[in-house]
Amino acid sequence: MALWQLITALVLGYVIGSVPNGVLIGRLYGVDPRQVGSGRTGGTNVYRAAGPKAGLLTAFADAIKGLVVVVLVRTLFPEIPLAVALAGLAAVVGHNWSLFLKFRGGAGTMTNLGVLLGLSPVALAVAATCGFVALTLSRMASVGSLTAAWAAFVAFVVLGVIGRTPVPFALYGIGQAVVITWALRPNIRRILEGTERRIGQSG
Repeated sequence: MALWQLITALVLGYVIGSVPNGVLIGRLYGVDPRQVGSGRTGGTNVYRAAGPKAGLLTAFADAIKGLVVVVLVRTLFPEIPLAVALAGLAAVVGHNWSLFLKFRGGAGTMTNLGVLLGLSPVALAVAATCGFVALTLSRMASVGSLTAAWAAFVAFVVLGVIGRTPVPFALYGIGQAVVITWALRPNIRRILEGTERRIGQSG
């Protein structure tokens, strides 16, 4: 394993993750999600800005770019799981702090799910199930995102211990959980204050 391979993986992950799908799709609907609601560019805020079709399309596109990063870097460096893990993490960072949006972006949830699909369908299943349950019970997208992120971390630790996934994938697990939690700091504050917006709530 050479340093240039890790750097290449990081750069590819960050640049691809930075592609601002939410802004591009928002333009098709005549809106800029950065000027609406939370100002984020992910599917949830695009939904608020332009409706369900735009929101779902954004969510799908954001997940795809996470998956593309994993597939691409795994193809380039098939024997270096650390490179794949770092590329996936860089993709989430790129989504949240996009090179093309003056380091603004989303919260990383859908890009994270795309990366999880590429790294471990089992970890994805655990994260998606826990996140969906939390979302359903709380009706808060942020709670679902946070739950999914930390469930993925736990899943990678367990999978690594039992030998189902490479140990470096646990680095992705803790990394994505920290990055998503950091991005959702304002939401966490509102959750603690009891003012976080619930799905379907107007205003």
